[in-house]
Amino acid sequence: MSPLDLFAENFLEVCIQISLVLLVFTFAVTVVRTVLGPSLPDRVVALDMLVATAIGFIAVIGIATEFYLYVDIAITLGLVGFLSTVALARFILNRGQVGDPTISAEVKEDLSRRKAGK
Repeated sequence: MSPLDLFAENFLEVCIQISLVLLVFTFAVTVVRTVLGPSLPDRVVALDMLVATAIGFIAVIGIATEFYLYVDIAITLGLVGFLSTVALARFILNRGQVGDPTISAEVKEDLSRRKAGK
């Protein structure tokens, strides 16, 4: 093993340890923001940040174990996290609007589909 390979291996191990420490710190701060967030949009952003932190953990573990299937899992988690953020944003947008015509139309359409399926 050449000195350059030895340096690269040691450097990668140090980078993995530093990134894990930073991700743990990020996770802790984000959990605090999720719990103490003064408003619902703050909590939604914090939950989105938790998804991003989880993706970081998955990526670092994938690099550390050299099992690169974790990248596919991280991509899938990113897509699911994006969709959940959009759903929560829509919930916040429509919150408090009882007579919203789009929500009422969707509920009526869903009920008619359920009746037709039975």
